[in-house]
Amino acid sequence: MDKFQSRYTRFGLMSIFIGSIALVFVISRCSTSFFDYSLRKFEFSFPESELPRSVYTSGEQNRVVDSRDVSQQQILFIRSSNTSSQRKPKKLSRRKMVEQGLGKARASILEAASNRDATLFNIDLPNPQVYRNPSALYRSYLEMEKRFKVYVYEEGERPLAHDGPCKSVYAVEGRFITEMEKRKTKFRTYDPDQAHVYFLPFSVTWLVRYLYEGNHDAKPLRTFASDYIRLISINHPFWNRTSGADHFMLACHDWGPLTSKANKDLFNKSIRVLCNANSSEGFNPTKDVTLPEVSLHGGEVHPQLRFSKTLMASPRPHLAFFAGGVHGPVRPILLKHWKQRDPDMPVFEYLPKHLNYYDFMRSSKFCFCPSGYEVASPRVTEAIFSECIPVILSVNFVLPFSDVLRWDTFSVQVDVSEIPRLKEILMSISDEKYEWLKRNLRYVRRHFELNDPPKRFDAFHMTLHSIWLRRLNLKLT
Repeated sequence: MDKFQSRYTRFGLMSIFIGSIALVFVISRCSTSFFDYSLRKFEFSFPESELPRSVYTSGEQNRVVDSRDVSQQQILFIRSSNTSSQRKPKKLSRRKMVEQGLGKARASILEAASNRDATLFNIDLPNPQVYRNPSALYRSYLEMEKRFKVYVYEEGERPLAHDGPCKSVYAVEGRFITEMEKRKTKFRTYDPDQAHVYFLPFSVTWLVRYLYEGNHDAKPLRTFASDYIRLISINHPFWNRTSGADHFMLACHDWGPLTSKANKDLFNKSIRVLCNANSSEGFNPTKDVTLPEVSLHGGEVHPQLRFSKTLMASPRPHLAFFAGGVHGPVRPILLKHWKQRDPDMPVFEYLPKHLNYYDFMRSSKFCFCPSGYEVASPRVTEAIFSECIPVILSVNFVLPFSDVLRWDTFSVQVDVSEIPRLKEILMSISDEKYEWLKRNLRYVRRHFELNDPPKRFDAFHMTLHSIWLRRLNLKLT
């Protein structure tokens, strides 16, 4: 009897187990059928004409799929993917965020360009006459202060890199490098993925000083620049990513353009910030930047050129003045026609030692600024500092900050062919216009000053802004 009961118990337990499995299977099949039926009812509850003609990427084949041709399984997958993407937006990479920020800046500047309301900028830019579009400049400058980041490569050893002259005619080169090397500057970033541009911090002036062998050949300079670019392209991915289009070099020495020929992409694609901005020698104003040449012997502007009430009240008995060496194609023409020809316009080949150069600038209404061997000259900024209206006598010279400044409001530009008529041209300028030019000249002075520490809208910041504008014009994919 006990054996019978044991067998009966085992048989009952086995029957219950098999029955449970069968019940689960039946419920599963019914649920699946009901789900399939519901899906079909949902899928075809709309007329075909009302189905959205969406475009999807189908798997690894990367082919275009029409939503009206996909199967139930594909529709289920697509809907699931869309729901997931809506719930969790894809996080942008830092590089895409940089480009997105630039897009917002462009839109903001374009909007400001059409708004000439002076109340928006009159505190920082109180003299709108000297600007091409003060509203656009002001908005662009604010966007630069808000967003612009520069990555400075750490490769290279001093003094050829990370250093430069700060007490010479090429002082602007060293001062810019010094400011960008300071850790406290808000424009420098140590995260290359957050940078808008990448700075190649070598000094052409110091390359000339330490590598030039006196054979009138810039080959050692080009070799250094070529090796430097090769070094950073090996250590970092950024140069190769854009062929150098978002990189910039800076040089005030006359051999800056020659040095840039070390690499074809550096010459043709990178932003070259140069004092020697000669458009006939490859300078491209759409991508390159003119650097103002500021002479700082002793590290500061000459005492006679510092802004003061004495300078503003200086009498101006001379109509125009020039003194300088005879070199280049323009100066010989000027000296041929005007060298010591007219007491109203003292023009010297070299100024006699008993006379003071800056005294003449402070006592002249106009100062001739002819090109020498190269187009750039510190005489332009010296004329601005002495409140002597610059008379630009040059060919193919792209003037500093000319993308935002109206040079015709504070200078006189005369074609080289008109040099014989210089006095006639200057005499035709009325007293009212001269005073207007002088007021504007006094106002734009701040854009050409090098301050320590830098001040808003000074030469350091205006140079950065010019680089910022070139980067805005560059859309990277």
